This record gives sequence, structure tokens and C-alpha cells, in this order.
Amino acid sequence: MFKKIILALVAGAFLLVACKGSVQKKEEAKTVFEPNWESIKKNYKDPAWFNKQKFGIFIHWGAYAVPAFSSEWYPRNMYMDTATFTAQLKHQKTGPHPAYTHHVKTYGDPKEFGYKDFIPMFKAEKFNPQEWITLFKQAGAKYVVPVADHHDGFAMYKSNTTRWNSVDMGPKRDVLGELMTEGRKQGLIMGASSHFAFNWSFFNKKDHFDTTDPEYADLYSSKGKDLREPVSEAFKERWWARTKDLIDNYQPDILWFDFMLDTPDFREYRPKLAAYYYNKGIEWGKEVVLQDKNFYEQAFPEGTVVYDLERGKLADIRKLPWQTDTSIGKNSWSHVSNWKSKTTNDLLDNLIDIVSKNGNLLLNVGPKADGTIPDDQAKILLQMGDWLSVNGDAIYNTKYWRTFGEGPTEVKKGHHSEGKNKDFTGQDIRFTQSEDGTKLYAILMEWPTTGSVSIHSLGLDNEYSKDITVKSIKMLSTGNTLQWKQKSDGLEVELPSEKPGAYAYVLELNL
Repeated sequence: MFKKIILALVAGAFLLVACKGSVQKKEEAKTVFEPNWESIKKNYKDPAWFNKQKFGIFIHWGAYAVPAFSSEWYPRNMYMDTATFTAQLKHQKTGPHPAYTHHVKTYGDPKEFGYKDFIPMFKAEKFNPQEWITLFKQAGAKYVVPVADHHDGFAMYKSNTTRWNSVDMGPKRDVLGELMTEGRKQGLIMGASSHFAFNWSFFNKKDHFDTTDPEYADLYSSKGKDLREPVSEAFKERWWARTKDLIDNYQPDILWFDFMLDTPDFREYRPKLAAYYYNKGIEWGKEVVLQDKNFYEQAFPEGTVVYDLERGKLADIRKLPWQTDTSIGKNSWSHVSNWKSKTTNDLLDNLIDIVSKNGNLLLNVGPKADGTIPDDQAKILLQMGDWLSVNGDAIYNTKYWRTFGEGPTEVKKGHHSEGKNKDFTGQDIRFTQSEDGTKLYAILMEWPTTGSVSIHSLGLDNEYSKDITVKSIKMLSTGNTLQWKQKSDGLEVELPSEKPGAYAYVLELNL
């Protein structure tokens, strides 16, 4: 009997060790990425799914929508009483910022009524995530990236690291969580963005502002009055805890970061972040997308994240996936009373130009403080959706062709370059192709005035047309077959007498 007990104990111990070893191996299998660039470069590849989606929606929404003045930088500029400084702490202009003057006139002394006092006013009483997501789907978007926390330090989710969050204050709702749930329910890919790194130096600190009150240091940051005070280790640790909290509890498919993460202050945290997030993706059983701007320096080496440009594009094809983020608003990302929208034509032209160069467009909306999306923004989204519903074959699940396009209009490249671009003309054409290469899409950015179009890239003598045989051509939006003739200097296509629609026109070439 005693011998049997001993054998049973030995067997149990063996099974326990075996199970522990199995769990340990399983845990080790999840740790593919080590927190160094050598490991990340070796194991990372751009997720193929992201490049197929092409079009996403960005959402800038927070307590800064309450004053609805100037821009989403109101929390910073309302404390600029004698001069304005850029994010790089360069002197921009002398004198009070218009946001400061407006604040004093409308709300009073910033010592008595500071940014913190807008948070109880941020009720979001009409916020309906189902309506938002339905609108984004109707717009033709395939993914959504709500701002999780902006420079102001207010988290739009149930945070375990700060009391300044939308569940405990303001709306008293988990805004990010509700959008995540509804978006995934309706089949969209859901991400989140973090702008929190800039919180360290976002607020101007002077004794006659509430920003120096220790009671609110967890909102305004613990930085002192010296504008150039280096980011403290305590703040960086706080940033890291907050980032992990966001990743762990919401499992975003896309994690987008604003500038300041790409400064030297955060250099040690970047490989740590990439390894942690990519390993989490493996644990969750999905490929995740990390995005950064590489604005100050090459914060993330080429081929370790999906590169993002703010309010700018590339001038040519980039073989690695990339993205432009821009706003429907010309003058703001968040809702303001003097919001100026771009045109639907301009936004669609930008989407097409970006996709022809292997990129995606992340287009921002700015909801009102009550949770409604302004009618002019909704109208633009629906118009884009109408165009994509008949021309989407030339956008979604496509890949770049041998050249991105042709025409006289030059496209400026780089961050914040969109204001330098001119409108496209009837001679500007962009190309995409189906994944199997059997269809080539020639997209006319404007309707030609001559009744026909000559596509020079498809001339018999052009290097791009080698080994290509055109079988038929149709107008994608109508399905009507078009007459054409291939000459040495171009492919001449006869167009319908009336233009089919108000925006870009897609010719589908069967090869």
C-alpha cells in the first residue's frame, strides 16, 4: 500500500512538472520579439491585411470640443498669455494667443476656470456608437482609430492609471470601449491612438494659472515652469503604464502614436513598446499594426512599423505599406465653431493618389461635445461612400502598378505638405491593379474636356506597357464598354458624352 502511494506521488509530481513545462513552452512561444531592434527587424513583417483596407476613420473627440474654439490645442493655447510656443518649444509669436483672449472673455481667469473645468461640461449626451459606426461603414471605411488619449491627458476609456478618464468623469462612459465593441460587431477593424507623450510639456506653467496647482499635476503633468525641463523618468514610467493598460484591456488591431514618442527622450521605450505589442498580437492570435511618424528622428527603423505622414503624402510609390492621416477639417482636427471642411472631390482625389502609391488614408472627423457628428462632415463621408460603392474595386484589395500615374500636377511630399498641393486636372491619371494582375484601373482625376483620354503610360512604345495586352475597357461606375485604340504614344479611349458622376472616373482595363 505504501509503495502504491509513493508511486502515485511520483507520477503526480511528474505530471505537474510536465504540465508546468508545457505551459512554460507555450509562454515562451509567445515571446517572439525581444525589446531590441535586432530581434524586431528579424521577426517583423508588415501585416498583409492592413494594406488591403485602404481607407480608415480617425476620431478626435474630447473635452476640448466643449469650448469648440481654435483647435484641439485649445487646452495648450488657453494658457499662452504673453507668447505662443510650438511643440518644439520654439517662439512662434509675441502676445496672447487668441484662445487665451477668448477664454478670459468667455470663461474668466484661467486660475479659477482652467481646462479641468471643461471636463464636467463634456457630457456626450447624444453619443451613439451604433450611429457612428454605421456612418463610417456607409462611408466605405474598413477600419476606425479613435483617439484614446490626446495631449490634454484625459483618457477616453476606462483607465486603470488615471482618475482623469471618461468613465469616472465627463461622459461617465467608456467611449473607446463602446466604439470598439460596436465596430467589431459591424465587421470593422478597430484601433486606438495615443498622443499622451506630449502631455509632459503641453500645458504652460505659470503661478497665475491652475496648471501649477499640485492637486492637478496628474492632469497637467508634474513638469515645472521651465519650458525645456527634460522629461522625467517618473513621467516616462507613467506613459509606459498607461500604454500597457490601453493595449492589454482593449487589444487594438492598430496602435497609432503621435509625435514626441519619436524624440530622444523616449528612445529606450520604443523597442520595448514594439516588442510588447507584437508579442501581445501573437498571444491574441492576430497580426497587429503599430504606427509612428518618425517625425523628429527615425524613431522606428525602416520595416519595423507602418510609416504614417500627417497632412502630407509621398510623391512616388513606396513598396512598404504607409499611411496618410489628415482631417476633413482644413483648420482643425477637433470640432470648432469655425470649422472649414475640405471638398469631397479633394478628399477622394487624395485617397486615390495615396492608394496608387501603396498607401492608406486615415481620415479624421471631429464630433461635437454632445456626441453628434456635424452634418457637413457626415454629408462628405456619405458622398465618399457613394463613390466607393461603385468604384471600390479600384481601391480595396488592390496593389500598386508599374507606375503610380501620369499627368502634369506635381505632388509635394512630407509631413504638413498638403497645403502646397494644386488641384488635379483632366490630364492627371492614377493607376491601381487587382491582386491577380488581370485588371488595371486607370483613374481619371478630373473629367477631360476633349471627349477622349490618351493614356501615355499604355502607349505601344512605353516601357510600362511591355507584355500587356488590353482585351476590353469599361467605365467601372456604369459597366458600359468603351471604344479604344492603342497607338505608339498612348492608349486612346473614347469617353461617354456625359460624365458619369461628380468625382474621379475609373476605367477598368481587362488584360
